[in-house]
Amino acid sequence: MSRPVDCSITSKGQVTISKALRQQLGLARGSCVTFTLVGDHLEVRAWKPEQRLPASGFGLLSSTRPPVPANFDPASLLQP
Repeated sequence: MSRPVDCSITSKGQVTISKALRQQLGLARGSCVTFTLVGDHLEVRAWKPEQRLPASGFGLLSSTRPPVPANFDPASLLQP
């Protein structure tokens, strides 16, 4: 077990996790943590939200080509 790290709580109830601990746990901006009261102390656990698959694939692919107009008729590409 590593040695305890002291910190203070801001007026908004925020706590800063030291850079060394964030790096050790792989925490970055937007990471999620859970606080649990265990007896007379808090346990802080990092967790990753479950990423659900989208219901459709719409918008997953990007292209550098300009969008096709809504009134585009593919038959206009055929040579008579």
